[in-house]
Amino acid sequence: MAERPIITGIELTEFEFTLQDFGVDYNGFNLVYEGGNKLTRRSAVLQVHTDQGITGEYLTGLVQMSTLPMFANYLIGQNALERERIYQDTKRALRQVARMGMACVDVALWDIAGKFYDAPIYELLGGHIRPLKSYASTTHGDHNGGLDSPEAYADFAQVCLDKGYPAFKIHGWGDSLVDLEIANIHAVGQRVGDRMDLMLDPACELDTFADAVKVGRACDDERFYWLEDPYKDGGISQFAHRKLRQLLRTPILQTEHVRTLEPHVDFALADATDFLRGDVGYDGITGVMKVAHAAEGLGLDIEMHGPGPAQRHVMTSLRNTNYYEMGLLNPANEGTSMPIYLDYADGLDEVDEKGCVYAPQGAGLGVTLDWDYIRAHTTEHLAYS
Repeated sequence: MAERPIITGIELTEFEFTLQDFGVDYNGFNLVYEGGNKLTRRSAVLQVHTDQGITGEYLTGLVQMSTLPMFANYLIGQNALERERIYQDTKRALRQVARMGMACVDVALWDIAGKFYDAPIYELLGGHIRPLKSYASTTHGDHNGGLDSPEAYADFAQVCLDKGYPAFKIHGWGDSLVDLEIANIHAVGQRVGDRMDLMLDPACELDTFADAVKVGRACDDERFYWLEDPYKDGGISQFAHRKLRQLLRTPILQTEHVRTLEPHVDFALADATDFLRGDVGYDGITGVMKVAHAAEGLGLDIEMHGPGPAQRHVMTSLRNTNYYEMGLLNPANEGTSMPIYLDYADGLDEVDEKGCVYAPQGAGLGVTLDWDYIRAHTTEHLAYS
């Protein structure tokens, strides 16, 4: 048997990229259409090097890696295949900083394992290649000529339906515009609701519980597939979402904003959600698989947050999941996907005629990063050895 790969170094490369025809909404957080504007953003690539010449790579966010200096030295010298032990050690070590950073390392370690065994991650997870149904997930609403009205959302839903998407998720307007949200729900529901599964994600923008009830009842009228993170509790109150479930018929999807296995299970046992949310970027592949199997034991489904190769590998390995989130999409620009891979893409046109995507077939994550692009746009580089 080959020697186990030992971690010898960690690198984090920060780079800039530009989103064309994008701006931000009323308080500077939500991405929205803004014609002619160029919005500069930053992201990062984590690399975990080993003495076998195998490097695990993961495209991640800067916030997710903000804790790396706290545990980078711990990783040096560890067996890269001992993911569970590393997961448990970092879970404890990062408990006071919301366990940020452990997920990114975990995905990179899965990438190493796949390359070590010359297999895609989904095979290591026991999965088999299959089509993954996708939903078109919109950017937030604007007032600039993009998704700026219920009619614009309904038109875009029709476009997505015509492209093969079987489902459509609305990210509506910021600033708790309840009447506009309700009108939007009805416009989209009446246009495509008999042919698409519809979801609503206010992204915690609604001000009050009462606003969430009003919007949720409109979802009831249009038979929405789920309502997600409706109001400004931040998506974490079990009591409030249990009460919301009691008042609405629309299924609730929560737990995007809680971390690790135990709070997810607590949410389900408190009757505070119908679907569980799994986030590879925050809980890693190891953590999301724990949540997925716990959900299966309770008879519930888990839905992945956001697009990406790691999400595809996880979904390909699960029974109790339904839709891949293709986002964030807008009819007036190219969406939020970065031109960062040589052999992989997410975006409006990256589904087949039935609205499906597939997991990559190469070893590990099975994708190749465009290092020429990354190096040309690098803003900062950190290395630990």
